[in-house]
Amino acid sequence: MSQKEDINIERAGRLDTATLSDALDKLGIAGQCYRIQARGEGFAMAGRAFTLQYGPAANPPGTVGDYIDDVPPGSVLVLDNGGRDNATVWGDILTEIAHRRGIAGTVIDGVCRDVALCRKLGYPVFSKGHWMRTGKDRVQVEATNVPVNIGDARVQPGDIVRGDADGVVVIPREHEAAVLDTAEAVERAEESIREAVRGGMRLDEARRQFRYHQLQTKGA
Repeated sequence: MSQKEDINIERAGRLDTATLSDALDKLGIAGQCYRIQARGEGFAMAGRAFTLQYGPAANPPGTVGDYIDDVPPGSVLVLDNGGRDNATVWGDILTEIAHRRGIAGTVIDGVCRDVALCRKLGYPVFSKGHWMRTGKDRVQVEATNVPVNIGDARVQPGDIVRGDADGVVVIPREHEAAVLDTAEAVERAEESIREAVRGGMRLDEARRQFRYHQLQTKGA
């Protein structure tokens, strides 16, 4: 990974997902992961995507999770289980190993289990929910580091994935400079509005002065 790419992960980590979502909207990029939420209070992460695609188990069935030792530290694991809510693809063994290996977090288009351990360790897991039933013999890994879909957002290997209390956004690698520049401009404008209001300016006047209503508008 280049130094510039490292810096972009740090930049993304300093921005909240709401601000990044506004920047994505302004640039016309669909990067918000619908209904993907943190499984623990205070969970936050930023890193580059290491993706896995799941499908129904074959006969005999394939594995659900023997890939973990090949994931580079600092990555965000992105697991596309097709939104399934009846079979999990993440649990306590993977949480413990991922935490020990320095993986930044896990995002699942589906559900996880064993949330008590990820909360205890502070290892960030984001998913559509949690339930106890295993995915073993129900689903299997079909492909690794291929384009996947998470909450209606396309994720490619190496894209920046940012998660916090509001959810998860994906920043496509080819657009990351533009998204981060735009998000930082949005953040500066919103802070200027807050400062102006603290100084006694009316909110509508502050919003007009700092072009608040154009912040999220595509092409504005």
